[in-house]
Amino acid sequence: MDDIDLLSINTIRTLSIDAVQKANSGHPGAPMGMAPVAYALWQNYLRYDPSQPLWPNRDRFILSAGHASMLLYSMLHLTKVQGVNEEYEVVNRPAVSMDDIKNFRQPGSACPGHPEYHFTSGVEATTGPLGQGVSMSVGMAIAEKWLGQRYNGAGQTVIDYNIYALCSDGEMMEGVASEAASLAGHLKLDNLCWLYDANEVTLDGPASWTFSEDVAARFLAYGWNVLHVRDVNNLKEVRAAIDAFLTEKSRPTMIMCESHIGYGSPNKQDSNKSHGEPLGAEEVRLTKKNYGWPEDAQFLVPDGVYENFASGIGKRGTELRSAWDQTFAAFKSANAKLGAEFEAMEHRITPEEALAAIPTFPTDAKGLATRDSAGKVENAIAQAYPWMLGGSADLDGSTKTRQVFEGSAAFTPTDRSGRNLHFGVREHAMGAIANGLALSKIRPYASTFLIFSDYLRPTMRLAALMELPTIFIFTHDSISVGEDGPTHQPVEQIASLRCIPGLITLRPGDANETAEAWRVVAALKHQPASLILSRQPLPTLDRMIYASAAGVAKGAYVLADPADDVKPKVILIGTGSELQLAVQGFEALKKEGIPARVVSMPSWDLFEKQDQAYQDEVFPAEIPARVAMEQGSTMGWERYTGRLGAVIGMHSFGASAPMASLMTKFGFTPEKVVELAKQQIENHAHPKAVNDSAG
Repeated sequence: MDDIDLLSINTIRTLSIDAVQKANSGHPGAPMGMAPVAYALWQNYLRYDPSQPLWPNRDRFILSAGHASMLLYSMLHLTKVQGVNEEYEVVNRPAVSMDDIKNFRQPGSACPGHPEYHFTSGVEATTGPLGQGVSMSVGMAIAEKWLGQRYNGAGQTVIDYNIYALCSDGEMMEGVASEAASLAGHLKLDNLCWLYDANEVTLDGPASWTFSEDVAARFLAYGWNVLHVRDVNNLKEVRAAIDAFLTEKSRPTMIMCESHIGYGSPNKQDSNKSHGEPLGAEEVRLTKKNYGWPEDAQFLVPDGVYENFASGIGKRGTELRSAWDQTFAAFKSANAKLGAEFEAMEHRITPEEALAAIPTFPTDAKGLATRDSAGKVENAIAQAYPWMLGGSADLDGSTKTRQVFEGSAAFTPTDRSGRNLHFGVREHAMGAIANGLALSKIRPYASTFLIFSDYLRPTMRLAALMELPTIFIFTHDSISVGEDGPTHQPVEQIASLRCIPGLITLRPGDANETAEAWRVVAALKHQPASLILSRQPLPTLDRMIYASAAGVAKGAYVLADPADDVKPKVILIGTGSELQLAVQGFEALKKEGIPARVVSMPSWDLFEKQDQAYQDEVFPAEIPARVAMEQGSTMGWERYTGRLGAVIGMHSFGASAPMASLMTKFGFTPEKVVELAKQQIENHAHPKAVNDSAG
């Protein structure tokens, strides 16, 4: 190893040690052990221009072992990666300054405890929950293959990057990573390389306490190429493994890196204490001494280190990116339409043609299941939205999310042009892979039954945290799935989705509300959305009688009011399949001469974004009598009904029976709506009696 290589590696190590020690929080072990691998990759191989960190054809490096964040922050600092603003413009400041490193895990620092996408330029994905980063890397690898198939040709290579993910023993234990690795092997994603820090250490202690399987054999069985680096400090061995990955053209690669955390005290060599804790002042000095480092120096970057990185990744990256700029200019000149499409995709611009293609559905008493109307809308949009890709966890025939227009196909090991993704029965990995597609500027959707949203919840949370416009499509939205019984009947799921900050949840009540929900979702740039759809047919309302479905964009709107400006005595609030129930209650009350208002409320999230004047217009304070209805948990509905309002909802799990029987059993009938509406009117006509009884 050359002196400058060792000096640079030890700079990565000591910056990490010092930052963790100053913060008195963090994980120094992995940065110390894997510094040589990160150095070799970044300095000698990574196609990455620190001066233009959003260059579309850059290699992606994902630190899936997010607890080792200081390894990435040290690399971003030493290679002088530049900051980027929200408009995708490079700004005149480093992504990670020395002050940021000195303030690791402190307010205002660009170095939070785990890497955060959108927060620190150069971070390709938010990682921390183990298994997520490597799973997103599979989505990135799928994206690269699809992009290359679409935009390369005529002697011009626009896309040809690789994806590297550094992972730990923890990733090898998490089920989501296994799901993703299985699919990556099946799809033969030879642009994907996982760098496995096989140091046999977890947070609690030696990995041998809980983990004894043959990881290499497992990945060979998945269809991966498996390589071994016996000593990560041997840069020649590390480079040989990366070279082997670059020549592999038929399968993804796992490089098992046998690393050891090199502490100063011999009695700590086999200790796990420092893996997830600061070393302590004395151990810091001893470790630096072991590295041949000035023992009392802190945050030291010796002369020549910045220059070394500038002459390696800096020079190579600038040259590659400059050459690509010329290639892309020639590509745009020869392919104006594709060039404009590529740039729109990079800036998350929704094609106007896609929104214009959204259909309107005719009035139909029998109607359509919203999964069916959503599938029709999706197919109309997708034909004008070429980079919209997606699929289901083995359910696209049930969720109606397959693209079926002329030219549509499945993405397979032999056809990279396909836009239908078959994830298999891998819900958790599906969500993470969809996020990886979104990180690559593809517009992804992922679908399954609503009950299985529980399996995607970690990835949905990360989509919201990263502000990614991933679309999650959930069908079979209620106990109306009937005979399938409680295991397939969601009750608490909708309420739990509404709890995720930044996730827009939409539950449309008929075909035209579904179309408008898609209009909202398709235009999103920095927010994920969940579409909650029915299996059973819902009447398509006559919009000459009832208000326009365009009100969906505001989350809730007045669907129906009494005639002749008569003031309503009660507000009926419906969402999803229960909107028809609210309408039935409204019509029944009207026959009895009781004026009512129907509010359609497909999205709490969108409604809460409206100004107070609009909210008060929909829910006037002077009409306190209210009945809400939803085939799910009643939790939260008191926000709109008031504490004394009525909610027809679920207080238990469902049951296995025909849908009509379930509706009667659990009170989802027009008769129940009318009964509660009258009760509400009576109660609020005599508020003292109600309050006394409530007390």
